[in-house]
Amino acid sequence: MTGFLLRRAVGAVLVLFALSVVVYAAFYVAPGNVAQIACGPRCSPAQVAQVSAQLHLGDPLYLQYAHFVEALFAGRDYSTGTGVQHCPAPCLGLSYQSDQQVTRLILAKLPATASLVLGGAVLWVLLGVGTGILSVWRRGRPTERILTWITLAGMATPVFVIGLLLIIVLVTALQILPFPDYVPLTDDPEQWAWNLLLPWISLALVSAAPYARMTRAAMLETLAEDHVRTFRAYGVSERVLVRRHALRGALAPVIALGALDVGAMFGGAVLTESLFGIPGICRELVDAVKNVDLPVVVGLVLVTGFFVVLANAVADVLQALADRRVVLA
Repeated sequence: MTGFLLRRAVGAVLVLFALSVVVYAAFYVAPGNVAQIACGPRCSPAQVAQVSAQLHLGDPLYLQYAHFVEALFAGRDYSTGTGVQHCPAPCLGLSYQSDQQVTRLILAKLPATASLVLGGAVLWVLLGVGTGILSVWRRGRPTERILTWITLAGMATPVFVIGLLLIIVLVTALQILPFPDYVPLTDDPEQWAWNLLLPWISLALVSAAPYARMTRAAMLETLAEDHVRTFRAYGVSERVLVRRHALRGALAPVIALGALDVGAMFGGAVLTESLFGIPGICRELVDAVKNVDLPVVVGLVLVTGFFVVLANAVADVLQALADRRVVLA
C-alpha cells in the first residue's frame, strides 16, 4: 500500500506541474499586450513599460514561468500602474479589474462552491445507489422498468431545466422552499442548509442517474457469478446476497465515479451557480473570462485542475481500500 500511495502521489505532482505549464503558456503567451491589459486602458506608455518590467515580460518564456512558480512559493511584488503591491505566497497574481490578490478572491468564493458540490454529492450518491439497489431488488418487475426510464430521463435533462422546474413548483407554486440566498455555514448553519437544499436537489436529480445504472450493472454482474449461485443453491436469502455480496461488488466503481464527479464539479457547476445566484468560483471564472482578467482565469483554472487531480488520487486510494486487487495492479 505504501508503494501504491507513493506512485499515486508522484503521478499527481507531475500532472499538476504539466497543468501549470499548459495553463501559463495558453494564457500568457496568447496574442495581446499583457502589460497593457494589466495596467488598464488609461495608462501611459511609460506606465505600461513599468508594468511590463515588473512582470518580467521581456524575459525568455522559461524565465517568466520560473517567476510565476516562484510567486507560488515565495510571493512576488506587482505593479498596479501607480505603485507596487506585495502578494504573499501562495501568490496567483493580482486581479486586473480590482487589484485584489487572486488567492484571497478564490478563498472567499471557494466555500460557496464547496458547500454546493459536497452537499449535492451526498444526495446524488445516496439517491443513485439507492435507486440502483431498488432496481436490482425489483428486477423483472414493473418497478425496475419505471426506475430505468426515470434514470434515463435524468441523464438526458440539463440541470437548468430541472432547476427551473423545481423553482416553479417548490418555490413559486407550493412555496415549500425559499429561493436560494447563500448564507455562509459559519454564520447560520440552519439557513446555510435550508438555502442550499434546492440546488442540492437539482444536482442530485441530474447526477444520480449514472450511479443508479452503474450500481445496477455491477450488482447484477456480481449476482451472476458462480460463488453467488452456489450460495443461492444452499438456501441463502436474496436479501443477504444483495447486501453482503452484490452491493460490496458495486462499491469500487461507485467510489471512483463519485470522487471524479466531485472534482470535476468544482469547475463545472457554472449553470447551477448562475441559476441559483450562488457566489462561487464557477461564476467568478465566467466573469473573469468576460473581463479578460488573466490572473483570475489562470488561478481558477489551476485551482479547479488541482481539485480534479486530487479527486483522482482520492478515488485511487478509496478503490484500493475497497478492493485490495487494485494495489497489485
